[in-house]
Amino acid sequence: MLKYTTGEIAKLCGVSVRTVQYYDERGILIPSELSEGGRRLYSEDDYKKLKIICFLRDAGISIKSIGELLSESNPSRVISVLLEKQEQLLQNEVKERQEQLAMLEGIKKALKGIENFSVESIGDIAYAMENKKKMKQLHAVLLITGIPLNIIQWVSIILWITTGIQWLFWGYILVAIPYAIFIIRFLSKRIVYICPQCHEIFKPHLKEFIFSNHSMTLRKLTCTSCGYHGFCVETYREEEKNNE
Repeated sequence: MLKYTTGEIAKLCGVSVRTVQYYDERGILIPSELSEGGRRLYSEDDYKKLKIICFLRDAGISIKSIGELLSESNPSRVISVLLEKQEQLLQNEVKERQEQLAMLEGIKKALKGIENFSVESIGDIAYAMENKKKMKQLHAVLLITGIPLNIIQWVSIILWITTGIQWLFWGYILVAIPYAIFIIRFLSKRIVYICPQCHEIFKPHLKEFIFSNHSMTLRKLTCTSCGYHGFCVETYREEEKNNE
């Protein structure tokens, strides 16, 4: 009957000699016999068993679980539970990796908007990313409330040009002005900015906030703490904790 040494069976299965020895120590791959010199000798069945172990290890199943499976008289019941458990673990790992990838993408995007990068800038990015969800909700509110007004605006202009009807346009103006005032106050109460120079969080003056050049995440402002003038990172204003 064909016998394999530790080195031979390890090579056939693509693992190290130490791995085969470790499986012996853990009791999941005990050699069929020992030579007169005390060397481990493995049979064809041992080889097949090691292939199964390697397959399960590649699937991420622990050595302890593999041992329980191999010692089970009815392994079909155990393997289904093990696979379900391993699938759930892998799904959780995938979710964590996706969140980490999203975080890295967020950091990369934020770095593009920073003129003078420093170690403190990482803290600024972390602060902004913690409030990213709230900022998305804020932008969603603006989008939902703004779309109907934009539709009315263009319809009123088209009617004025094509039919001469003006009342809808002036009605739009009467609604748009209070809406603009409401939005400005709404945003000014909920948005603050991070200065890339001194890394302080500040609230800009209302006039500068209204007329400054800006994008979805940056606004060109003057820091109220250090006087820096340039693009500052927009973030959601955290609620102030009352001192008890």
